[in-house]
Amino acid sequence: MKNTFRNEFVYQVFALLIAFIVVHAVYVSLIRPAASHHIQQEASNMAADPDYISQDSFYVVIKDYEQETCFILMLWALSILTYKGLATRRQNTLLEQDLLQLPDGLPIGIEDTRTLVEQLHNRPPAEQTFLLPRVLLTGIERFSATRNVQDVSTAVRDVCQSEGDRLESELSIIRYIAWAIPSVGFIGTVRGIGDALGQAHRAVAGDITGVTENLGVAFNSTFVALVISIILMFFIHQLQLQQERLILDSEQYADHWLIRKLRG
Repeated sequence: MKNTFRNEFVYQVFALLIAFIVVHAVYVSLIRPAASHHIQQEASNMAADPDYISQDSFYVVIKDYEQETCFILMLWALSILTYKGLATRRQNTLLEQDLLQLPDGLPIGIEDTRTLVEQLHNRPPAEQTFLLPRVLLTGIERFSATRNVQDVSTAVRDVCQSEGDRLESELSIIRYIAWAIPSVGFIGTVRGIGDALGQAHRAVAGDITGVTENLGVAFNSTFVALVISIILMFFIHQLQLQQERLILDSEQYADHWLIRKLRG
């Protein structure tokens, strides 16, 4: 388990670095040059024709540093969600296998526990850290120690409960990112409004270009951050649903293939 946590931490660090490099490269090479060109073109069109209606551009909406930060955080969160989602899917594949390989209708006595324990220990090392083998192993060892079926059921339920708590705590980093993205958007809003107020004297003189541009920064940053947050929360809930199903299915698997066959 410690190796799993260490590998996941290393993955998260490198995922953040890669997200920053990719997003910043796209901004430097594409988004900001395209936004600057569009703004200059619109200024030229408005100078040539006072009745010209300015056209919106997606590049202008996402060009600022707050939006760039939001996209970096989004890619980071999605990479973590992908990692956890694939891990959950790998665990779900065990639910389709007969890990105990017992004949139908044959009860499990105390004399069978050693064989079953060895059978679970012979699984690949990576699978031994999965929830289902740990649930079965805990139940078999508890039955071997107490010979009480009710104790086995309680032990299985406790393992599933603790696994649910662990998975819930591991989602805290993703929830933090989902909270941080709108916060970054609000920072852009405050910055844009502050800069717009700093241009108030020019607006009084008749030049409202600076005020409108900075207000655009304020509104665009909030808009982008909220949209990204909505998308990210959808994927977070999908992952949480998969994890909850894994826990429930593992408990039902243990009840069907182990607990019901125990002979106290």
